[in-house]
Amino acid sequence: MTKNQSPIVADPIERLVRSLKQHGVDGVDLAFVLGSGLGVFADRLEKARAIPYAELDGMPRSAVPGHAGRLVVGEIAGKRLVVQQGRVHLYEGWSEREVTRAIRAFAAIGVKGVVLTNAAGGLHAEWKPGTLMRVTDHINQQGAAPLLPRERGSGTPYDAEFGAALTKGAKEARVPLEAGVYAGLLGPTYETPAEIRMLRWAGADAVGMSTVAEAMTARAAGMKVAAVSCITNLAAGISKEPLSHAEVMAAGKAVATRFCKLLEKSVPHLADAVAR
Repeated sequence: MTKNQSPIVADPIERLVRSLKQHGVDGVDLAFVLGSGLGVFADRLEKARAIPYAELDGMPRSAVPGHAGRLVVGEIAGKRLVVQQGRVHLYEGWSEREVTRAIRAFAAIGVKGVVLTNAAGGLHAEWKPGTLMRVTDHINQQGAAPLLPRERGSGTPYDAEFGAALTKGAKEARVPLEAGVYAGLLGPTYETPAEIRMLRWAGADAVGMSTVAEAMTARAAGMKVAAVSCITNLAAGISKEPLSHAEVMAAGKAVATRFCKLLEKSVPHLADAVAR
């Protein structure tokens, strides 16, 4: 290597961290990860700057519809945020480490709190599509654990005080917000009615194919974690209609205004929670 050459950084997380810093994504306390059909929140940021994943060295890119594949850095209520518009999933063939790579990189650049969002199937007949649910705990049925032996994850990864900031934001926005347990399954197929009966028996309130690995990793990395599920459909055996990703996208679009109001009003409370 000559003195004019830069050292080669082989580790993909280190490469992503370096790339984030090169693009000015540092000095940010809060990160948001937006699930299927929920990327519209990024459009609410002021002084926004979008960075396509293709420009970020080491950033995995999803092929699932509804995941725009870019980071947006900006402000809400004077608080600087980084918003991840789209994520990758285990069912796409990505590994546990790849699915959580962005979370690890966020922790490395100093992010203190992360809000994970997802589209989910509802396990309560009275929860109509468009219902929003604060995740208070999860059930990991993905058959994968993202943590390394040296990392420790004990108890629920969802911070009670940080999550309460979402509840405060919901009240200020006058947006109804349920609370419950999210079951993360591998996918890509939707659950059978028998699997839904099992999950209800186990105490789940919503079911999806993301979030749990990111939540565990973020907590192990020292970040505060909260999560919101958008109930986009009733799960198999509860709804008489066949399930489809198009239904998920349509429900996400329909709830966009309430979803954005909830997150916008929550930002100051989330910022206060990570500052303590």
